Amino acid sequence: MAIDVVPPLIAAQLNYLVTHAPFSVKVENMCSGGKNTGWFDRFSLVIPFCLDYIKWDVIYNAVYPLAAPDVIFGAEDETFRPYHAVSDASDSKSLKNPLTDWNNRDPTSLFTLVLQLRELYKAYQKKRVEQVDDDRLKFEISTMLSREGIEMSLSSNIDKPEEVKFAVPLLDLDLNKMVAGSTWRHPQKIYLQVIYPVGRKYSSVPSAPRLKLVSSPELKAVFSIDDFRLPAWLDGMCMAEYLPTLEEMLESQIKDAVASIESRRKLIMALAPLFGRPVEADPLFCRKATFLSSSGVFTFLVHVAIPLQFPKLQPSLMLQSSQHFNSQGLPIKSPVTTEYPWSPRWETSDMAERIFDFIVEECLNFKKYCNESMLQNR
Repeated sequence: MAIDVVPPLIAAQLNYLVTHAPFSVKVENMCSGGKNTGWFDRFSLVIPFCLDYIKWDVIYNAVYPLAAPDVIFGAEDETFRPYHAVSDASDSKSLKNPLTDWNNRDPTSLFTLVLQLRELYKAYQKKRVEQVDDDRLKFEISTMLSREGIEMSLSSNIDKPEEVKFAVPLLDLDLNKMVAGSTWRHPQKIYLQVIYPVGRKYSSVPSAPRLKLVSSPELKAVFSIDDFRLPAWLDGMCMAEYLPTLEEMLESQIKDAVASIESRRKLIMALAPLFGRPVEADPLFCRKATFLSSSGVFTFLVHVAIPLQFPKLQPSLMLQSSQHFNSQGLPIKSPVTTEYPWSPRWETSDMAERIFDFIVEECLNFKKYCNESMLQNR
């Protein structure tokens, strides 16, 4: 974001929005609305919603910087007129339109506007879904009303059949606090995406919806949803029956994943007396460590990558010479390997010793490999 060519009042609002929003906001397509002003006063905001993204164009006027901006919604949301709906609603007095009393000197103005518009958009999509003439969807919605944080949207394109998407937040756990020392700025969440095709008739045995587990990107450093197998959707099942089983399985595996961080930390600590203090290590998730080692005059680095499924899966090892370089001037490295003795039932100290014993033998082969590579590059 070229903040240095944005008018200062607008830049302050953008910075506050990007820094303080409870969700990740991206700023795109910054440009100038005037030929001679040289100021960037319009841009697009990419906002997460229902496990997808909505894009809204925000148009200020650099010539009149105290004026409120215009907000243009996507073509697919031409019926979304948030403050028209609010003016007719019973709670119109409690929900104030920030555009009518715009304070461009307040850095929180855009932040307040975007958060309010997103909530109104959420209500707009919920109303659209509730108006769909589909008995199964009406039943599913009625069974999930007690769950907080659910987002839903209706997708209706000319070239695709109508479908309704749900984003269902899972687990009443503070994942940020579960990972000691985490520096995540946003709350880490796991959602179940549920997609139903729209149909008018209620089948006695309706087919299973499309299901997909989605997590915050940062959470993948601790728990990989790609390795989680969703429980089967049984005939005649509804979401209210499916979710408890899913959450029970998920909670158990997440707790195991968090416990695995400490197991990985203990392995790195057990390797230190054998190889020496690591020259580099992942202090938070303990996914990797690098040790400086030697065999005679041959000096090399040992890279240890510890998988999320440790100790069920063993670490992968790679050696890197400190003395041999290829024709591009890069250090020669060995192929990554897990071909060494391993058992997840061993004590951590035994695991470390087996890794060390393997490196003692493998470094001789690696030295020979480095010398041969150098000869070939001459």
